[in-house]
Amino acid sequence: MNERKPRVLVTREVFDETLDYLRLHCEVIDNQKDQPYAPEALAQALAGCDGLMCALTDRVDAALLARAPRLKAVANIAVGYNNIDVPACTARGVMATNTPGVLDDSTADLAWALMLGTARRITEVERRIRAGEWTGWRLKQWLGVDVHHATLGIVGMGRIGQAIARRALGFEMKVLYHNRKRIAPELESKCNAAYVTLDELLAQSDFVVLQVPYSPETHHLIGAAQLKKMKPSAILINSTRGGVVDDSALVAALKQGTIRGAGLDVYENEPKLNPEFLGLDNVVLAPHIGSSTEATRKAMAMLAARNLVAALKGEVPPNLVNPDVRR
Repeated sequence: MNERKPRVLVTREVFDETLDYLRLHCEVIDNQKDQPYAPEALAQALAGCDGLMCALTDRVDAALLARAPRLKAVANIAVGYNNIDVPACTARGVMATNTPGVLDDSTADLAWALMLGTARRITEVERRIRAGEWTGWRLKQWLGVDVHHATLGIVGMGRIGQAIARRALGFEMKVLYHNRKRIAPELESKCNAAYVTLDELLAQSDFVVLQVPYSPETHHLIGAAQLKKMKPSAILINSTRGGVVDDSALVAALKQGTIRGAGLDVYENEPKLNPEFLGLDNVVLAPHIGSSTEATRKAMAMLAARNLVAALKGEVPPNLVNPDVRR
């Protein structure tokens, strides 16, 4: 008699090869129509499942876990996992995994796209061209600021932060960083980066790039007080998680000229971003696309699938975020 395959729920549309891999090992309930599950619908769909492959838009909390008694593993298709109550998973013996590493370079590229786009006012001037406002060349027309030779401050010097710093070498930038812990000297040398306090970084940097995970400790890490410590000519880049920046305070700073501009890929309460951003010319807006290249998103989905299959086989998944669950 054939052994029952574990049943898994995939909450959002994924690539065909990801589903093909999962179906070799599991009975799969997919959502290729990509209609997001409401909380009650998610609980009902998950009730008889052994595994869950989810996105950062899916909240996995104690209430959901209580309604999924067979659940053994949650595989998040993201490097961040603030959508998952990890202690609750550990308490119920549920392994939780993420997808680090495979998205570092693509996310670093997007941070640079925001930096360059904001510095040179790309989205603003494109709108003006499309509106027919460009009537010819002028010497002082739509002046931006230089990125080369400027000072780059990176808040959060993990893998992505280091990838951002390495790209600054080609622009001959001075690189400062702040991190919970100072990184190894050889990594500082490779990134040509100097460790400073957060206040020093804010005061000295022409570009401040945020690359910290969202947590209660980093909630509103950048608020009105921190924005006032930045140069009036400085540009803030948030390509990490909404909530790290107090968006209302940022809107006020952009309106008042406290800082020159901002480039944002993430927002508080996304996708319902603060509507006041939409009326500002000195902010570049992107819809949470930091890792959104075809190759990277495929790699993320496959890594999540491998994590899930390994967990359901009783193995240690490659990217287990709650190792205490196995004790």
